[in-house]
Amino acid sequence: MKYFFDTYSIIEIIEDNKNYEKYKEEEIVTSILNVGELYYSLLKKNAEAAETWHEKLKQSAMLVDAEIIKAAMKFRFNNKNKKFSFIDCVGYVLAKDKNLIFLTGDEGFENFENVEFVK
Repeated sequence: MKYFFDTYSIIEIIEDNKNYEKYKEEEIVTSILNVGELYYSLLKKNAEAAETWHEKLKQSAMLVDAEIIKAAMKFRFNNKNKKFSFIDCVGYVLAKDKNLIFLTGDEGFENFENVEFVK
């Protein structure tokens, strides 16, 4: 089983959340948008870690095309009561498109299909 790691899940791995222990050995598959979001989040705390993780993930990050964006915005519109972020919607749709399980700690996704919810 392969996973699509949202930004939250990558941060939890970086911060050694024990609930994410089993995912540490998995290949981190994510989008270029999540790489940017992760960089920004880490930059606020530790510029060196931000650079390290950016270098680690940038080459393998998936690019996002216009059709994925369109489908993600339809998903976001249809779930507007959940207040999902743009990047999470893109990640969720991209994961489904690539037959990956969307790994997240975002409670809004907890009962969605194709999601592994870990807090």
